[in-house]
Amino acid sequence: MAGWVTTGRGLTTVSSNGETSVRKLRILHLYPEIMNLYGDRGNLIALRARCRWHGIEPIVEEACLDDPVEFTDLDLVVMGGGQDREQRLVARDLAGPRGWRLGNAVEEGLCLLAVCASYQLLGVSYVTAAGETLPGAGIFDLTTEPGRGRLVGHVAVAVGKEGRVLAGFENHGGRTFLGPGGKPLGRVIRGYGNNGCDGQEGAVYRNAFGTYLHGPVLPANPWFADHLLALALERRYGTAGLRPLDDSRERAAHAAVIRESLVDARRRRRERRRSDREEQATFPENQEAI
Repeated sequence: MAGWVTTGRGLTTVSSNGETSVRKLRILHLYPEIMNLYGDRGNLIALRARCRWHGIEPIVEEACLDDPVEFTDLDLVVMGGGQDREQRLVARDLAGPRGWRLGNAVEEGLCLLAVCASYQLLGVSYVTAAGETLPGAGIFDLTTEPGRGRLVGHVAVAVGKEGRVLAGFENHGGRTFLGPGGKPLGRVIRGYGNNGCDGQEGAVYRNAFGTYLHGPVLPANPWFADHLLALALERRYGTAGLRPLDDSRERAAHAAVIRESLVDARRRRRERRRSDREEQATFPENQEAI
């Protein structure tokens, strides 16, 4: 029977005969060349670094369009953001066998993080700014449509019953709405979230997580990165066994993003008040013209 022992590198498995072996996680960066806006590759860098700090050997792979992928062999998939042109290419790719194979793997517990454009494409459908409807992979019960203007700024989101705060930066023109079977990743404290209206941000299905948060999101939210790793480890080895790390720098980065979200929220309030005053000032003149 295997157990756990703390070593200088972190935690390793100990077999019944006393031999040790380092745990491994297979991590895939899907569409790295075309879905990597706003430094989303940093999420992969953070996961790889935290694996090593925890004493886990990360086996990192990349796959783009038409590259063969065996999702059943993987522990964690990371996807980033892109523009409409790239989304069309990915949508076509996910409309084939790759899409349903990814969906089947998620059903079996594969851990997945999809950011912004990838998050949109893992829903039911995505309507581009030009009005073209792209089919989604259907992993999340949600649809996305274009809106007026872009939703831009720092954002803070309360996640789970404990209300742990996820902080990042959003910049999206799409408005995402969860369906009846959809579950949000969290509740917006400051910022816009999925659509700027219903107070929801992101989506969760089994061990798959979708979010609009760039930054990249994982370096400034080490607890969320470790949550993904823990889910992957529990699925692979039956237990997580992550040890505490010195995240003082990461917490400082997190606090900085939270401060910026407060600055952005105050700026938006000032802009709304100014806009309201301008409307009130012009209303009598418009009324006479009518």
